[in-house]
Amino acid sequence: MRVRIDGDVHEGRAIDLRGVDTAALVRAIRGAEAPIRVECPTPGAVHEHVARLPPSAFDRRAALADAARARGHEAETAAELETARRELAAASPPTVNVREARRRVAAAGAEEERLRERVAELRGRMQARRETGAGTTAVEAQLEAATSDLAEAETERIAAEQALDRAERAAREARDRREKRLELEDRVANLERRVREELAAAVWGAFRSAVEAVPGSATVGESPGDYDGDATTAALGVARLAPLDAPVVVESLDRVAGAAAAATTLDAPVIYVR
Repeated sequence: MRVRIDGDVHEGRAIDLRGVDTAALVRAIRGAEAPIRVECPTPGAVHEHVARLPPSAFDRRAALADAARARGHEAETAAELETARRELAAASPPTVNVREARRRVAAAGAEEERLRERVAELRGRMQARRETGAGTTAVEAQLEAATSDLAEAETERIAAEQALDRAERAAREARDRREKRLELEDRVANLERRVREELAAAVWGAFRSAVEAVPGSATVGESPGDYDGDATTAALGVARLAPLDAPVVVESLDRVAGAAAAATTLDAPVIYVR
């Protein structure tokens, strides 16, 4: 591991630093190059949980699951979970605009009704002119145009009704898919919990031993979840348990006296910030 800060270079498995922003260090470990550059292996999933000690927040079950994966364990339900996730990804319902389809039907129906009344009016006027012997040529032209417009309006209304029928069917299908998606979301969440539990169980004995080897006060029972202690002790146990290649940033933790002690305790590369 090599750390470059303002022209200064620090190398080794255990590095002590003073007055350095720990958040910037963590970002540098994850690939950011300014204002600090850290040359080290790419952090794995476990590093997300223990990159900075003591942690600001710590999900013990998720951290143990990632540590188990890093140690080569697989959950029996992992394949089932992946299948459920694929089904969930494919279950996204389409957006259906039924309101617009209904608006189109209403507008087409209103226009058809208006033209129907216009045709009826023109037929009445033409009949009246015939009865009085007046000319009907102009009225006949208007009636012919209105009749043509009415036919087009009827066609538009029928098309709009058919489109509305399709939209309503699609909306029903979308509702069914949304219900299916909710079921799949619940299934995925349940399977994720089962996977975490299986993986945590796979390394629980090793976690107990790791917690016993790190400074802190915690009691680890026989079964996963039976933990009585603080988050920092649990995070230290996970850091010792997991095969960490990228360094852990330890910030003025009074349980360990400097980088060398922390690296030995955690069996991991450490940058200790005072």
